[in-house]
Amino acid sequence: MSLLIAHVTGSTFFYLYILFSLFDWRKGPNIVHLAVWVLGLIGELVLFTTTFLAAADCHFVRSVRTAAKEPGEKTCIDKWAKLDLVLYFVRIMHLTAVISLFCIAWVLKVRRNRQEIGAAQCNESTPLLNGCGAALLDNTNGQLYASQERRSRKRALSSATRASAYGTSRKDEQAAFYRPEKLPRRTWWEYVRGYSLFFPYLWPKDSTRLQFQVLLCFVLVVIQRLVNASVPWQIGRVVDSLDKAIQAARRGEPLTTENFPLTDFVILGGLWILQGQTGLLGALRSLLWIPVSQYSYRGLTTAAFNHVHCLSLDFHLSKRTGEVLSALNKGSAINQFLEQVTFQVVPMLFDLFLSIFLFYNYFGPFYAELNLVNTCWYLYMTIKMASTRADHRREMTNADREEEAVKNDSISSYETVKYFNAEEFESGRYKDKVAAFQRAEAKVQIGMVLMNICQTLVFNLGRIIATLVCGWQVAVGVRSAGNWFTVVSYLTQLQGPLNFFGTFYRTVQQAMISGERLLELFKIQPTVVDSPHAKPLENFRGHVRWKGVSFAYDRRKPALRNISFDCAPGTTTAFVGESGGGKSTLFRHMFRYYDCDEGSIEFDGQDVKDLTIDSVRRQIGVVPQDTTLFNESLMYNLKYANPAATEEEVYAACRAASIHDRIMGFPDQYGTQVGERGLRLSGGEKQRVAIARTILKNPKIIMLDEATSALDTHTEQEIQDNVWNIGEGRTLLIIAGDRHRLSTITHADQIIVLHAGEIVERGTHDELLDANGRYASMWEKQIRAERAMDAAREAHLKAARAIRRANMGSKTPDEATMEDYHSLGSSGTLSGNATSRGIQGEETTSASSSASGSSASSDAGSTHTADHGDDGH
Repeated sequence: MSLLIAHVTGSTFFYLYILFSLFDWRKGPNIVHLAVWVLGLIGELVLFTTTFLAAADCHFVRSVRTAAKEPGEKTCIDKWAKLDLVLYFVRIMHLTAVISLFCIAWVLKVRRNRQEIGAAQCNESTPLLNGCGAALLDNTNGQLYASQERRSRKRALSSATRASAYGTSRKDEQAAFYRPEKLPRRTWWEYVRGYSLFFPYLWPKDSTRLQFQVLLCFVLVVIQRLVNASVPWQIGRVVDSLDKAIQAARRGEPLTTENFPLTDFVILGGLWILQGQTGLLGALRSLLWIPVSQYSYRGLTTAAFNHVHCLSLDFHLSKRTGEVLSALNKGSAINQFLEQVTFQVVPMLFDLFLSIFLFYNYFGPFYAELNLVNTCWYLYMTIKMASTRADHRREMTNADREEEAVKNDSISSYETVKYFNAEEFESGRYKDKVAAFQRAEAKVQIGMVLMNICQTLVFNLGRIIATLVCGWQVAVGVRSAGNWFTVVSYLTQLQGPLNFFGTFYRTVQQAMISGERLLELFKIQPTVVDSPHAKPLENFRGHVRWKGVSFAYDRRKPALRNISFDCAPGTTTAFVGESGGGKSTLFRHMFRYYDCDEGSIEFDGQDVKDLTIDSVRRQIGVVPQDTTLFNESLMYNLKYANPAATEEEVYAACRAASIHDRIMGFPDQYGTQVGERGLRLSGGEKQRVAIARTILKNPKIIMLDEATSALDTHTEQEIQDNVWNIGEGRTLLIIAGDRHRLSTITHADQIIVLHAGEIVERGTHDELLDANGRYASMWEKQIRAERAMDAAREAHLKAARAIRRANMGSKTPDEATMEDYHSLGSSGTLSGNATSRGIQGEETTSASSSASGSSASSDAGSTHTADHGDDGH
């Protein structure tokens, strides 16, 4: 009887589950449904045919039999057989109708898609005033054009589909990697397969001791499960023993150790001490797992950090720093997720199956089925409600990232905010992001409360039914009171794992949503890597040769076109051109931030693609236009180029960069903290620190990217003299932009003029002036600018003298003259020994040269003031 009840109730709940699943299905039918319907139709036809043939055969045999019907013989087709045949027929008709409707809908969908494509081709390929048919008839190349449009439309549709599928947006492009807005429709197996990328970093493959601790933790988990299963049964034994002791006391028997369950109490107490996460077994397992957890976290976060540093420049140019930092901080979520799966989810499933097995063997199928149904419905409801809240949780996670990104960008741009008095604007912008996060957080919390209420109702409904049935059996004498306590204790004990599953499912969602960014970050691979046969660059002399190099960030607009030049060891090559001409791109190729699309770059006759990236970069020192320093001491930043350098070598490099005396004037000297990105130093001071660092690196190639653009004339000339001395035996590559002082490159062995990614001129300073091209034009513009500055200075001085003569102030004439003069500051001038030539190739007059020379002398006299104004804190 109990088996029949279990079968009926179990089947009812199972079909209810199927029904609710169908109601919850949001997608349309697909080819899988069609296959199932076809197989179902075949099965129903077979059953209907066999049942009908069996009934017909029985009827035929009886109709031809001459003997009379035997007493008690049943008819061939009773009412149940007729009902089966009717139901078979109804199901056959239903499946036939479903298959027919699916096929009709499929044909209509295909036809509609073809019509949409045809209409789109007509609209895109015909004039506004002509009809589609006329246009197609008049167009002699109509078929070819339509074919091209069809292919382009398919590509556009596929691109749109991919963009829609992956949920990309403008913010994702700024973040430089995938950030989904909705929960992807993936199976658990797809998630596990994707997250398997983290497993090599989590398993302690390098430590036998840690591997042994992991195995020992698994053994302790199994023992914990057995202890948990034993506690309810031991409670039942204690209750039954106490009941026997009570019955003995009622009969007047004395209470002794024989009828008092002391041993059962001791066993129960021991089980309680061992039970649970806070018991002895759980505490021992936690202690053993601490070094394993630390190893996993250290391995994952370090690998993610190293991976970001290994990515190519194209990633870092498009990334949002706040987004990347947020993704890197999710290593702890992955580690926590792994620990929960290992020590809570798997044991929970073990507890559930063990409880069903024990209930079935000791209490009968009804209790096992009740436990199974209650558990399944609890888990189903938890998963479905958590799934509906997944989008809210994802919205909260993305809002959290946006808040972090805005906070990081605003604080790091402190000076810009102050320049524009934008404190209120930044406060409002951050407040909006916080409000958006709190709105999303409220949705998540409200959904969690509703889910907890439903979980409690479902679980307690099953527990009430079980306790009522068992209580009734105890009342009628079928079971003992100890059995009732065992059932109640077991169900109460199962509430913990079930409640944890609801929490864990939310944790899994949060971990997966958080880990998706880290996972996508790991999937991004550098675009510039060592080739399999790459070898280190050894005995490098400094010879650089470019052969027909072409490169494009965007295929529609090349950045470099057929660039070829040769730099002999120990020579100086300068690159000149307007902004966007390709100078910085050229330097990035030298440092192997990018690989050229065509041509080759050779170091000592070896293609850089055949050399290891590390060995190439060790031979190159770069002084960028915008220097970024670590928020450490000056000595730390200087030694960053060569940690093995001595303090004397650091001092010598700083003297060569004209920064040593300035550093010694600081209160903490070389121990001075430079601040975030070196903001406590002026632009000129940072550039001189960068030059000193490059000197300490001692490379064979030195690349200066407008490295003296932030310096005054006197300091620039001083550093240039030192650079020429340091460059002895090294290959110097210098960028001088259209606004940079060209006097700094007049001694270069060759000057290459770039325009729109192409070399338009090359030669020495004098040769390019004689050529009367772009370089000569740039040179003449700077001469005119210098003359205009000199004229403005003279006019200002004359005006100051006139005002002084008209004004009866208290200042002496010399004081007024010096104050007016210093207010002008200093201006860059061409070197006095350089030969100046005009656009038409004519030499300038000696008077102009004299004026320029006197201007230079005046600037030298005011160097202290200019330098103090540029490099002051």
